[in-house]
Amino acid sequence: MLKYEEIIEYIKNNIKSEELNHSNRLPSIRSIQKLFQFSTGTVLKAYEKLEQEHIIYSVPKSGYYVVDNFHNQNSSKNPIIDFSAVNINVEAFPYKNFQHCLNKSIDLYKEKLFTFSDPRGLNSLISVLSKHIQNYQIFTNQNNIVITSSSQQALNILSIMPFPNGKSNILVEQPTYYGMIKSLELNNIPTLGINRDFNGINLDELERLFKYGNIKFFYSIPRFHNPTGTSYNRHEKQEIIKLAEKYDVYIVEDDVAADLDMNKKNDPMFSYDTSSRVIYLKSYSKILMPGLRVSLLILPDLLIDKFLQYKKWTDMTSPILSQGALEIYIKNGMFDTHTKQLVSLYKSRINCLKNTLLECTHPNIQYNIPESGYFGCIYVNGSLNYDKIVASLHSNNIKIFNTSECFLKEYKCNNYFRITISNVNEKQITKNVPIILNTIEKYLS
Repeated sequence: MLKYEEIIEYIKNNIKSEELNHSNRLPSIRSIQKLFQFSTGTVLKAYEKLEQEHIIYSVPKSGYYVVDNFHNQNSSKNPIIDFSAVNINVEAFPYKNFQHCLNKSIDLYKEKLFTFSDPRGLNSLISVLSKHIQNYQIFTNQNNIVITSSSQQALNILSIMPFPNGKSNILVEQPTYYGMIKSLELNNIPTLGINRDFNGINLDELERLFKYGNIKFFYSIPRFHNPTGTSYNRHEKQEIIKLAEKYDVYIVEDDVAADLDMNKKNDPMFSYDTSSRVIYLKSYSKILMPGLRVSLLILPDLLIDKFLQYKKWTDMTSPILSQGALEIYIKNGMFDTHTKQLVSLYKSRINCLKNTLLECTHPNIQYNIPESGYFGCIYVNGSLNYDKIVASLHSNNIKIFNTSECFLKEYKCNNYFRITISNVNEKQITKNVPIILNTIEKYLS
């Protein structure tokens, strides 16, 4: 064992024995140095490794502290193994850096806090984002960018506002993001569905719906589709855009997981659009935190004025502090650093999930695990007693997401199981995924 690893083991054992908890500081660098008779550099390296594992965090001029959630997970006799959460675990978020950006945002934009700002969003953030999204092969005029208070707000406004094509129905993939389903149901929006499974989408069926369905827009998640985890290939994206142009249909592209894609050649649908049919939507909640409530929306010229009219009388303006903090976080390079670390973390967990599934043979169970992203998906052939599966897993302290919420009422299906890795480590995946599979098999008719 290397010297710094001895220190790491000592700290972890002390946390588990509850000699160290979130309310106490870790021993100082000097005291650990005297205890082990190691150099200061060795102690610092150990503490740096513990920080990278999100077990401890540093407070300038104060010391090192144990992350609250880490202590709770180790001290709890029956922790919940959460395969449902899509947001990053608090341990994986460098909140001290973002807190600095929030404080800086207050200093920079304190005058704007007492006035209503442009509903389009903070101009300086729009400028930063227009450059940043070029990393995803998104090139657009800054005048076409609008900042919204979450992607949910953008979807809600797009659903209720009139479109230039004068059509009224919205087409969604089945299954799809449950937040979109709920928004459409609550607003009584006429909605049609088209099946999307592990094999993708039927383009002939899509053309029929575009031609005869009076479709205002088609809501799609081309990359890491929720909940199947699939992605459209280049041909599918180009064909969908051709059909949209041919039948005067708009496309709302929800690119929520763009930052987690390791395939740099997997360009968004927006990059293939030459007829201003694609409305591009990107949230920053899944990569940072839900409380940020900042999303980017790119609109064609014909839609901007009407959208801003609806947005203005929805919230007047999106929160300035959040916008300012995000601007600083990206400009300082913190966002890219955080993203690279998160992609690496999720990649290890996704690989672990895939390897675990490969070792478990169930003839009635199929799965799709993408190369990156934050979840995979299981599909079961046959009739299931879904409630008993959920209850049985709950008794084992395993939580899963109810994917039936991702369907319109007339398309309801209980055969999909989304397995999210945001809040579970590799040990938890290896141990509990076989339990999920065996439980499904047990209640399969």
